[in-house]
Amino acid sequence: MVEEAGAEARVVKRPADLDGLAGIVLPGGESTTIGMLMTEYGLREPLARGDLPCFGTCAGMILMAGALEGGHGEPPWLSVMDITVARNAYGRQRESFEADLEVKGIGAVRGVFIRAPYVTRVGPGVEVLASDAEGHAVVVRQGRHLAAAFHPEMARDSRLHRAFLAGLAAPAAVAAGGGGAG
Repeated sequence: MVEEAGAEARVVKRPADLDGLAGIVLPGGESTTIGMLMTEYGLREPLARGDLPCFGTCAGMILMAGALEGGHGEPPWLSVMDITVARNAYGRQRESFEADLEVKGIGAVRGVFIRAPYVTRVGPGVEVLASDAEGHAVVVRQGRHLAAAFHPEMARDSRLHRAFLAGLAAPAAVAAGGGGAG
């Protein structure tokens, strides 16, 4: 999706792979596993500084959150956005669904929600770009960070990726996560 949106994509596995990046996409997948791997491979600390713009989809949103709702015994991983996120907010895998959303500045977007989170609290510097039918924030922006509760790549829609790239100073290379769908 990053390449379709007009930027070079490369996989990041080690901290040295972050050198020269304009931003990073944190994909969907299993947030606890991704967080543990980020820690094991030394990526958590440099990403938690927040100076590299992040676009998180689904689990990526969970990784970026400043707080997690509902316990799970898991501390926030990166805390780069002033949001609280509820994991698996819509239920289990069988409750996964698709919905049309109106995203501010983009238009109608098809959201593919797979064991998806949603935002339960936004801080003063966070802009809500889209909400679900019940009013829960599902696309948010804070500075150069962007997060979506769903998988835009599953609908083959690169417009959110393009919006992320448009917010970068020099989108020459963007890391396009490893291990997830996004």
